[in-house]
Amino acid sequence: MEIKPMAIVLTMLAGWVNRQQTEVIEYLLENKILREKIGNKRILLNINQKRRLAVLGKKLGRKLLGQVCCAFSPDTILRWNRELVTRKYDGSKNRSKYGRPKVSDEVKQLILDMANECRHFGCKKITGYLKYLGYKVSRSTVRRVLIEHGIDPSPNRPERTTWREFVKSHWESLAATDFFTVEVHTLHGLTRYTVLFVIDYATRKVEIAGIIPQADGNWMKQMARNLSDPFDGFLKDKKYLIHDRDPLFTDRFCEILGSVGITTIKTSPKSPNMTPFAERFVRTIKSECLDKMIIFGESHLRHLVFSYCDYYHHRRPHQGLDNNMIAPLPQIENGKIVLEEKLGGLLKSYRRVA
Repeated sequence: MEIKPMAIVLTMLAGWVNRQQTEVIEYLLENKILREKIGNKRILLNINQKRRLAVLGKKLGRKLLGQVCCAFSPDTILRWNRELVTRKYDGSKNRSKYGRPKVSDEVKQLILDMANECRHFGCKKITGYLKYLGYKVSRSTVRRVLIEHGIDPSPNRPERTTWREFVKSHWESLAATDFFTVEVHTLHGLTRYTVLFVIDYATRKVEIAGIIPQADGNWMKQMARNLSDPFDGFLKDKKYLIHDRDPLFTDRFCEILGSVGITTIKTSPKSPNMTPFAERFVRTIKSECLDKMIIFGESHLRHLVFSYCDYYHHRRPHQGLDNNMIAPLPQIENGKIVLEEKLGGLLKSYRRVA
């Protein structure tokens, strides 16, 4: 019996239609899932329900799904199917526990500290120091940490020395000078006196260079000679002297100091923070002594200033020196604690005596 090609095609078409109808019927039978959810404003399905609809919906295709399903869009059904496939091939649970470990917060902070404290360090040098300290960190990790915190990882970061770095690196050879003024009652009326002082940055010791009613260039030249005297000058062991832009610090004043190897450094305009210790001394001597006195004559002013300096050096603790004194007076161990007073009780201190 001869079978015609057209008959074969019709038979295959009928089989395909019959199979598609069967799949549609199976999908519609799954509407019992929807009936279980009747009454809810939003239909929420569990994983198994989504899986059953997704498997059947994948067979129908997007076009036919749009005709037979009104509860969920075809895209939703197909998305569920993609999620099922993704879960099937999810190998995250089988990943090896080995690999590059995460960088701890301690190491990250150490990297940042190195970059901030040593601004010329690049990734290679930081990596080298980490290795020396016992931390195994790659250069790329160091680079990533620096970039994440907004720090240039290359060694081409600015090499400009900050004021703080300059002060710390020249601590022992650094001093600062400044003026403060005091109103004094004299026979000629109220007179403003100028006090020139110098402070040693390392020890905080203060030297009163001079007191005069009207400072001028000639007086300043003499002060420079006195301070730079090779035998007993206060600046004989210093290399740098910081001062502000007061016109009394003349070129001749700087030349005299420069002739003995002392470099003068001018601060920026209106920058009292560049001479913090000198500014603090002025505030301290005025608030603790001079502002609490009515001063009569130059000799009275000198007595007050030098008495306070003695108290400042030997009897007063300094927070900047960890609450130690600059040059404490000797004490008797386990001696009696007594209160010592200066300037009529204006300045008080305690000490052990025999």
